[in-house]
Amino acid sequence: MRSTPFYRGHSIRQLALLASVLGVGGLLTTACGGEKPAPAPPPPEVLVTQVVHKDVPVVTELVGQTKGFQDVDVRARVEGFLEAVSFNEGTLVHKNDVLYRIDPKPLEAALANARADLATAKARLEKTQNDVKRLRPLAVKQAVSAQELDNAVAFEEAARSQVAAQQAAVDKASLDLGYTKVLSPIDGLVGTTQVKAGSLVGRGESTLLTTVSQLDPILLRAGISEAEYLRIARRADELRKENAGQKVPIQLILADGTVHPHEGTLDVIERAIDPTTGTLTLQFKFPNPGGIVRPGQYGRAKFILESKRNAMLVPERAVQELQNLFSVAVVGPDNKIGFRTVTMGPRMSGLWVVEKGLTGDERVVVAGLQRVREGLVVNAKPAPPDGTGPGGAPAGER
Repeated sequence: MRSTPFYRGHSIRQLALLASVLGVGGLLTTACGGEKPAPAPPPPEVLVTQVVHKDVPVVTELVGQTKGFQDVDVRARVEGFLEAVSFNEGTLVHKNDVLYRIDPKPLEAALANARADLATAKARLEKTQNDVKRLRPLAVKQAVSAQELDNAVAFEEAARSQVAAQQAAVDKASLDLGYTKVLSPIDGLVGTTQVKAGSLVGRGESTLLTTVSQLDPILLRAGISEAEYLRIARRADELRKENAGQKVPIQLILADGTVHPHEGTLDVIERAIDPTTGTLTLQFKFPNPGGIVRPGQYGRAKFILESKRNAMLVPERAVQELQNLFSVAVVGPDNKIGFRTVTMGPRMSGLWVVEKGLTGDERVVVAGLQRVREGLVVNAKPAPPDGTGPGGAPAGER
């Protein structure tokens, strides 16, 4: 008995429906020989924008550390035992405020002894003066020898010198006694004390007691590379003309990213390049009312010295980075994708300066980068100004 083919008695339409359910449409098409191949998919849609040309301010940022306008070490100038610490650590003090007291009794005794020696020297001087007054008229009458008068005059001069020496000893003892009160040399913020009451200070050296810092203004010291310094120095006259001779305002960016509310100026340029770092130290000065910025903080000095004329800029989202190599996708006149390796410069307001790699008239892809490859034909559409991507998706979703 002959077997009956499965499709006998079934229409072609029924077989096509069954094949579509079973996923064997291609086999049926081949068998039936009447269907056309599926059309090619449309080219992927990407958003593009023209390279922007504009003058770009060149922002320079230098990392540095702050220090007080004056950081004065307070030291013991005489030897003695510390009687009292007369300030609260970490507070503001004024010039000539008493910070420490050293036991004055030994120096009071030394002063009294020096004054006694001075009184003895003055008495001796008075005696020699009287001797000269008495011998001078007698020498005129030749009642005494000239030798006796000369000796009396010499004794008077020696006594006068002794008085001057003892007066100096009194002055020194008086100064030393005054140094038992250790005063603040400036208005400023006093640090922690390095010694406590009862400590012996000043023996053999001037003991460091504490440090007082003047906080307003505050200084920031930062280093600029030797190459950057040379570039700026060679253009100094040109930059001075661009800035109309005015001082360049400096911003201080603090460690938390906030901007210090008061702009500063360049204060001092160091004399020589630091051979260990190859940098030249610059010192900036900033008003600091309230003392919010303390010595030792890290920050960044930010300023604009010059502008890059007619620079090429592309959106940041158009730039791809791989192992420190940057590239952008451009769409040619034939709508084919090409990738360009580029050298990037500074950034500003969502745009990125392209130093090298583009001619300046390209269309760069800003959205849809994940769907393109070298030589692929695409459907390029201008990126809308609101920054949305294909199909209304955000342009950042590449």
